[in-house]
Amino acid sequence: MASIGIIGAGVGGLAAAYDLARSGHSVTIFEAGKEVGGLAAGFKDDSWDWTLEKFYHHWFESDEHLLALASEMGVRDKIFFPRPKTSYWINGKIYRSEISPSALLLPIPLIGKLRLALAGAYLKLSKNWRSLEKYTAHDWLRRAMGQRVYATLWKPLLIGKFGQAYQEVNMAWFWARIHSRTLRLGTYEGGFQAFMEELGRQVTQHGADLQLETRVESVIRQETGQLKATLARGEELNFDAVLSTTSPRLLRRLAPQIGGDYAEQLDQLRSMGAVVVILALKHQLLEDGTYWLSLPATSPDKSQNRFPFLALVEHTNYLDRAHYGGDHLVYCGDYVAPDH
Repeated sequence: MASIGIIGAGVGGLAAAYDLARSGHSVTIFEAGKEVGGLAAGFKDDSWDWTLEKFYHHWFESDEHLLALASEMGVRDKIFFPRPKTSYWINGKIYRSEISPSALLLPIPLIGKLRLALAGAYLKLSKNWRSLEKYTAHDWLRRAMGQRVYATLWKPLLIGKFGQAYQEVNMAWFWARIHSRTLRLGTYEGGFQAFMEELGRQVTQHGADLQLETRVESVIRQETGQLKATLARGEELNFDAVLSTTSPRLLRRLAPQIGGDYAEQLDQLRSMGAVVVILALKHQLLEDGTYWLSLPATSPDKSQNRFPFLALVEHTNYLDRAHYGGDHLVYCGDYVAPDH
């Protein structure tokens, strides 16, 4: 039996703790925040019955590993999959975004619609993502779907998500977004926070020690081979292994002994930040029932775009507003560079 420390009580940290604790290992989870959940955490207004995610979240029907975890936990019946409406904003009008018969209404030539359907079907059905790794999405989509389709649908989304780096995004990333996506989007009764709290409860039930509001300051390998974790409150704990679920940048700061090729690979990783504003309204905003409205970005310079954010997500067009005291809840979400 090994002693294992886990940094972070998000989905990754708690799922790992769940398996390790059930396998008989001594597990301690450290979470700097006041609650479990990580980026899937939620909050609750006094008038709401359900929690709301701080950042919009949903599952796909293809998320088989997560659904298997829920089955092991005995809570699979609390996950359900509504089919919300997702749309694009193009030239002042809203169009359905699914690659389906509704695509016939998109403002692109008929030949473009045909190429969109054929390329979309290929990405949906093909499992050979490795062959796409040698291409960027910028190049592959223009060649496969045509310049008009790319400029109308995909270029604005790539710019919105990746800014100046939109031409560098690997096509395998885009394949994954199409291949695994399902029309039905899953959530958990009571909100994702309820799922995370249940996972945390079962983790501790299996013997793991979950320490909230506990920040790890450093992890140092000792001459004995064990790892010493130093906490912000000054306590030092020894483990046979430490699993970090933090960002690569934070991991490098916590574990300064990491070196060699692995350290170089971590340092080369780039990321984007997610920024979200949540609005509680008295009236419905997207009256056509759209849940997710993708807004176009024509320039990596956000000051030049018509809209200051990428996604307008009306949560209560997806889930009944009765769970939220009758409020109409809207996310305004965007992706920005870390130095934005």
